[in-house]
Amino acid sequence: MTSNLPQSAQPFKVMAIYKFADLPDAEALQPILAKFCCSHAIKGTLILAPEGINGTVAGTDADIDALADMLFAGPDFAGRLAGAEVKYSSAAEMPFLRMKVRLKPEIVTLRAPEANPSKQVGTYVEPENWNALIERNDVVLVDTRNDYEVGLGTFQRALDPATQTFTEFKDYVAQNLDPARDKKVAMFCTGGIRCEKASSYLLSQGFEEVFHLKGGILKYLEVVPEAESRFAGECFVFDERVSVGHGLVEGDATLCRACRHPLTADDRAHEDYVEGVKCPHCVDDAAKHAAATERQKQMDLARQRGGAHLGDDAVQAAKRARAAKKADAEASRERNKAG
Repeated sequence: MTSNLPQSAQPFKVMAIYKFADLPDAEALQPILAKFCCSHAIKGTLILAPEGINGTVAGTDADIDALADMLFAGPDFAGRLAGAEVKYSSAAEMPFLRMKVRLKPEIVTLRAPEANPSKQVGTYVEPENWNALIERNDVVLVDTRNDYEVGLGTFQRALDPATQTFTEFKDYVAQNLDPARDKKVAMFCTGGIRCEKASSYLLSQGFEEVFHLKGGILKYLEVVPEAESRFAGECFVFDERVSVGHGLVEGDATLCRACRHPLTADDRAHEDYVEGVKCPHCVDDAAKHAAATERQKQMDLARQRGGAHLGDDAVQAAKRARAAKKADAEASRERNKAG
């Protein structure tokens, strides 16, 4: 197993997991998994579907380890999640507000039955071999994530499909890629799950050689030293950390509380940015501004009364985390340079 880069000690352990597996009993497993997570004070979201499991959760080291034992060695899943793609990172604050176990038709929605990773999938490329592949001139490199994710960071030379949802990826392929011309296609995503389906879809459409980054950007940032990295920027994650950088240290991005778009430092310095109310990405959406303004007002009133408004904890946690991010990132860079 590839060793992890050094990470700062943090009070919360974050587990990102996915696995395409045969789970026809997903509906029966939902309450069992929800009860286990809640009894261990674990928070986050897990998606169960007949095709497998996907999600990210956080808790103490002991509680996340207990969940891992339940998923991989317990009687309920009976070994069906063995070999799941799992990534661990840490957080200074609890990055989720509640625990949700959801039932869905797919663990990642593409709405393309011909894309079946259990039957065919592209060639996995380990993070340490990724640079050599994407630097080849005969390889077309495609970012399978959505536009707001790509905006925070991506690999050099990668094509941006400019999609808002993963289901739009099929249209992008039809309009921009050609199996007769694009003989070798390499793809990547946050944790690897989207590429499982995307690579299966491309193979079903007649593409000959399809590669994807094993473990996604998160695994790459976890094990590839920053000095060797071809990833520019930060990787968006779907929790209150917002983004992570090399060594999976929390990044500098924040969320607009009106539209939930990730914001860079330049976004926050823009004249259209008002904290908690609007940002350059939703400046023309008056309805979102009105709702955000009222929410901010209620939060301010709650603070004046000495109370806490719903969501205030998450905002304050994000602010406290940002205060430590730069120091953590700098410390991580120094450790990586030291080897």
